[in-house]
Amino acid sequence: MSKNDFNIILAFFCFALGLMIFTFYTPNYYGSKKAIEINIKQGSTFNQVIDILYSKKIIHNKTYLRLAAMFYGAENKIKAGDYKIPNGLSYFGLIDYLIKSPYSNQTLVTIPEGIWLPDLAKIMQKKLHLDSTKFMSLCYDPSFIRKFGLDTDNLEGYLLPDTYYFLNNSTEENVITKLINEMKLLFTPKILNRCKELNMTEKEILTLASIIDGESNKISEFSRISSVYHNRLRIKMNLQADPTVQYLVRNERPKRILKKHLEIVSPFNTYLYNGLPPAPINNPGKDAIMAALYPEQNNYYYFVADGTGGHRFAKTLEEHNSNVVLYKKTLDLSN
Repeated sequence: MSKNDFNIILAFFCFALGLMIFTFYTPNYYGSKKAIEINIKQGSTFNQVIDILYSKKIIHNKTYLRLAAMFYGAENKIKAGDYKIPNGLSYFGLIDYLIKSPYSNQTLVTIPEGIWLPDLAKIMQKKLHLDSTKFMSLCYDPSFIRKFGLDTDNLEGYLLPDTYYFLNNSTEENVITKLINEMKLLFTPKILNRCKELNMTEKEILTLASIIDGESNKISEFSRISSVYHNRLRIKMNLQADPTVQYLVRNERPKRILKKHLEIVSPFNTYLYNGLPPAPINNPGKDAIMAALYPEQNNYYYFVADGTGGHRFAKTLEEHNSNVVLYKKTLDLSN
């Protein structure tokens, strides 16, 4: 190799090195003076993370970030959670931050579907050391609720159950706001249009979904249970939904619903009052909400437990009464 060839190759490598340093180590600035907050959901792909960063204008080139991630082997190292992205990070600096960010300062919290507000407050007290009394107070605070533009007296039904990462220094306001916003994200233009097709409001959908979530733990049954209630609503037949009565006696937490409970005078008692109750009776999950929006098409008007965690469905009262007898036999055999 001649000296001239060596100099050409050296110049090329110096140029490439300089270009790489300029590309990957030059700070990226966005317009805001404050750090931009992003949320990376559990199960998000690296491409989804890149899309979030690009949409927030934290990065200006998706390919450069992919290349930076390749150098770090970072595609599978970025964990779900909330991040506050400082201004002026380079592509390498951003990858380094996402990998080494204060993820350890976040706590994973699973909120069960169909949970009542008091139970949710207890979970937040246990997991995040929040004040459960303050949490409940905010859920019933009219001025706080008004900030979210919700037509409700309390937040039962509006805090979306799921698995979340919360910063350990989260406040009661932070947590409630996050859960409300997650619920709002479900009601896309497509979903809102579906509500109109059903001639139901968002509140009514959440109310029906809360009943569905209270009826069964088997997601596979949700759309069929939904169909029963849609069918009853259509012919103005009382829903006679046990979860609405359980809601009325939730502080007592009885093992079973008794005849005296069915006689409680309240618009939430769907044995006495026609139509949906005035508000959700728990916080329904995504599956129950989708079931409320898209019920199975059938002619079922009744269902009863089958003793194995599921339900038997019936089109006629006669068929339903036979299913009730079978259920009672199952109970007798188990006792």
